[in-house]
Amino acid sequence: MSNTPTVGIVMGSKTDLPVMEKASEQLVDLEVPHTLDVMSAHRNPAKVTSWASGAAEAGYRVLIAGAGRAAHLPGVVAAHTSLPVVGVPCLSDHLGGADALYSIVQMPPGVPVATVGIDSGRNAALLAAQILALSDPELAERLASFRAEQAEKGTEHREILGSSERPGFGFGTT
Repeated sequence: MSNTPTVGIVMGSKTDLPVMEKASEQLVDLEVPHTLDVMSAHRNPAKVTSWASGAAEAGYRVLIAGAGRAAHLPGVVAAHTSLPVVGVPCLSDHLGGADALYSIVQMPPGVPVATVGIDSGRNAALLAAQILALSDPELAERLASFRAEQAEKGTEHREILGSSERPGFGFGTT
């Protein structure tokens, strides 16, 4: 595994950090090298433009952009790169994150941004890892192990609920 970051995570402000740290933690768990930066599409647009337009040359292969209230960041990033961009709408106290969700998911033709759910930094990281795993068999194996662990957790919950012993209760009863 190379230590060169392959995923760049950017957020619009430090208030988005708790959500975007979840993305970083997931990438650490999957051993995916990445960076985590704060830059505003409104307060320092030249920095965002420079970062996004130079991302491929810097070695990034997927970008994750999270933003809350003024959620233009993922679209601005996508406008300046041909790399896949995963947008993370972050919860805001004004409209519950719906404003960010609509801003990120409603991109114009030619500027795609894959969008995960509100505050779903972890899912953004998983999607980025899945994209990278298409050409990285070792990462694909780590993802498969992660999925197996998730399936096992689901089985544990099923056993706790007792779905197999109580007809009509639980998941997948026959």
